[in-house]
Amino acid sequence: MSDAPTPREVLGISGVGKNFGAVRALRDIDLSVQSGEIVALLGDNGAGKSTLMNIICGSNTPDEGEIRVSGQPMSGLADAKRLGVGVVYQDLALAPHLSLTENLFLGNELRRGPWLDRKRMHAAARAAIEQLGISTLRDVRLPVGSLSGGQRQVLAVARAMKWASDLILLDEPTAALGPKQVGIVLDSIRVAASHGLGVILVSHDIPNVLKLADRIVVLRHGTIIADLKPEGLSVSDVMTVMVGDEVAA
Repeated sequence: MSDAPTPREVLGISGVGKNFGAVRALRDIDLSVQSGEIVALLGDNGAGKSTLMNIICGSNTPDEGEIRVSGQPMSGLADAKRLGVGVVYQDLALAPHLSLTENLFLGNELRRGPWLDRKRMHAAARAAIEQLGISTLRDVRLPVGSLSGGQRQVLAVARAMKWASDLILLDEPTAALGPKQVGIVLDSIRVAASHGLGVILVSHDIPNVLKLADRIVVLRHGTIIADLKPEGLSVSDVMTVMVGDEVAA
């Protein structure tokens, strides 16, 4: 008998729409993401991916519809933080002159009286990185500016995992990385999902999306036009859906 926890809905989107003036950026978006599930959002430029991600992370609000995180309504950044939504932006939002630990705890520092509890933060930083199974980030006191691109991406994933309780969003997590670094980042995303987090990622790296994702959701002109399982799909199949012709069921 399996001891795996029963999946639960960590994100529910119902009837979401968003306008920017006369431009209909999103319309009638319905989407559900389960705990431990990796969902890739794909679409051509202008399809609505960024708008939807911004709404999910709370930095933008829909004009209509509802967002729920673990069953609770979410309507802004404060709700997103309270409900445990973590985000890894494409620019990573890391401070290069600060250490791994300082970046991991930036804005969430641990204190002992009036002083920073650096010993406890260093220990927690090591534990967060070890949780991802990454052996290349051994010294949590190193400045982030000394890390490779892949190591910085993994640190950003570790930070999102530490402060997220239900859901993490990733924007182009493998962009501009070499093959070895891509492999490390993909492994870190799989670990995040294995710990019960729902994962949503936006990526143009379709070959790796096919290896990583449990589902592929395709947006076109602000509407979800396909929700696919990656098994048996080729890059050509996905591209065909993105630009205008759905894959036969």
